[in-house]
Amino acid sequence: MANISLAPKRSLTLKIASWYSQRRFGKVVAPALAMGHQPAILRANARWEMAVEKWDRLDSHVKELAVAASAARLGCAWCMDFGYWIARMDGIDPRKLDELPHWRDSDVYTDLERAAIAYAEAMTDSPVTVTEDMVKTLREHLEEDQIVELTMVIAVENQRARFNSALSLAPQGFRDSCALPPAQ
Repeated sequence: MANISLAPKRSLTLKIASWYSQRRFGKVVAPALAMGHQPAILRANARWEMAVEKWDRLDSHVKELAVAASAARLGCAWCMDFGYWIARMDGIDPRKLDELPHWRDSDVYTDLERAAIAYAEAMTDSPVTVTEDMVKTLREHLEEDQIVELTMVIAVENQRARFNSALSLAPQGFRDSCALPPAQ
């Protein structure tokens, strides 16, 4: 159960955000309902999230894996649920999501994906444990603008996960609604 009511006063901002969320995701996302208590925050966050979506210097699958690693490191159940759905809708191999807890031993990841996951975990640690060697490894695969984008998407996920976790936002069944083809 959430630490805050997910039935805020229905402001115009919340009505618009709810309509958009319902249309885009099939349901109103819990973080929007929580932010609905403070419409200025909801508006600012919506603008920010739309801007984040436009970043395109880095491969989206690398970003999704880094975001998932950060969410998992922080234990954000809502983020893991929603993030799985987003990544699957983007076409990421579900094995890469399922094997994330054991990424060091799995053979499904590229060298770049491994470097991004390690970097995401180190960035999410408190205090941050990023090393020069981690950045050096990223430089073998990425340009500086891509490293900046990777760093920022991980930082954004840290903000999301900490907000959602602090308010105890529960998974909403996004992972369960993924249209996965039957195994053959």
